[in-house]
Amino acid sequence: MEYFSRLHPVLQGLAATLFTYGVTALGASLVFFFKKVNKGLIDTMLGFAAGVMTAASFFSLLKPSVELSVKLGYNGWLINGFGFMTGGLFVVLSDVLMSQYDKNKKTDDKLRRAALFTAAVTMHNIPEGLAVGVAFGSVALGAPLTGAVMLAVGIGLQNFPEGLCVSMPLYLSGKSRAKSFFIGQASGIVEPFAGVLGALFAVTAQALLPIALSFSAGAMISVVCSELIPEAFEGNKRLAQFGVIAGFTVMMTLDIALG
Repeated sequence: MEYFSRLHPVLQGLAATLFTYGVTALGASLVFFFKKVNKGLIDTMLGFAAGVMTAASFFSLLKPSVELSVKLGYNGWLINGFGFMTGGLFVVLSDVLMSQYDKNKKTDDKLRRAALFTAAVTMHNIPEGLAVGVAFGSVALGAPLTGAVMLAVGIGLQNFPEGLCVSMPLYLSGKSRAKSFFIGQASGIVEPFAGVLGALFAVTAQALLPIALSFSAGAMISVVCSELIPEAFEGNKRLAQFGVIAGFTVMMTLDIALG
């Protein structure tokens, strides 16, 4: 950890998003070993990731954005409100575009749903990678490294079932295990690129960092609401609830204790 803390923020962002991508690939690799996975475990993991990402959106992104806005003499409520709303709307617009694409495609139903989910996961991985990159870039301005690390861990946790949820439906729709794995892991490859861009932006355009941080927070909350919570609560609600509470508590406790 000491070696990692001495790295340049851009390298930290790259390493963190390579980790989140690796977890996506790990989840996708389960297609080689199983035909189905315990839904309760997936619900708990998704709930935990939702809790971590919700807490991280405030403690690691929005709160530092507000504090930095004050230091820079900005209108805090306007800058952060605009950034948060824009980030959320970015994900909403992505969902709308994917839904429109879905209506215009006439393919096999199983394959269509698998393709749609793959595209949706890939689209949502872009703001996730940006959020991690921006979080590590903001460490150069004094933001706690722990918060950025925990944000990456939270995103990695939710990437594990995402990788599986891409590869398994593709396999069940008739694709080979190898091809299903390849597409499943590829859905996360955008994160390292987005992470580097986010970290570079945070380091080189510090005057715009409050907007970048609040944009990332809005995107994260939108992803949690549109993907993680609905997916987790479709199954065992009690396990999903426990996961959300545990994830938020862990993230909040670590940020307060170590930040």
